Amino acid sequence: MSLLLSAEFAATAASLEQLPNDTLAELAFVGRSNAGKSSAINAICRRKRLAFASRTPGRTQALNLFALREGSSANAQTLARLVDTPGYGYAQAPLALKRQWDGLAGRYLRQRTSLCAVVLVSDIRRGLTALDHALLAWIPAQVPRMILLTKADKLAYQERLRAQALVRAQLLPAESGEEGTCAMPLFSATKHWGVDEARTWIESRLTARPVS
Repeated sequence: MSLLLSAEFAATAASLEQLPNDTLAELAFVGRSNAGKSSAINAICRRKRLAFASRTPGRTQALNLFALREGSSANAQTLARLVDTPGYGYAQAPLALKRQWDGLAGRYLRQRTSLCAVVLVSDIRRGLTALDHALLAWIPAQVPRMILLTKADKLAYQERLRAQALVRAQLLPAESGEEGTCAMPLFSATKHWGVDEARTWIESRLTARPVS
């Protein structure tokens, strides 16, 4: 069974000091508010309400951790974690909250030694924004990243291909990670497009490190 299908909510951290003090591999989901991050996490983990989308975009201000476990519920061992970071780019959010999100997510991406990969969730109809590029710049160069092009079902076939090519052209070499290329699957949570591809990529990164 896929490790991701064992995902369960574990904790919420409003600061880096509240994160678990261990070396388990963590993969972070990042993205603009309304890009479909929660829906993507739920689809990949095959859960309906594992991650929650707020009715007010940008309202979630903390890091939400999901444990990936092996074994029965009575003595299950946590092998790795998914981390849902706060959405960014909500224009009506108060400036103080924007700074809090940038500080928390930015410090997590830059300082967390357990971070093994990052999934940037991007609405395929929007392309990469200046905020997306700024976010990618926070990720250490050695950390692999994938850009999940969500809501692909909203575009016709040729439009999807053109939009995917445009995002690839927008990506700077420094934003492609250690492999020099960035995985960029077309994704739809409602149509289940790209779910298996994303799941395979994520699991390969999480299991590349030995369990502590």
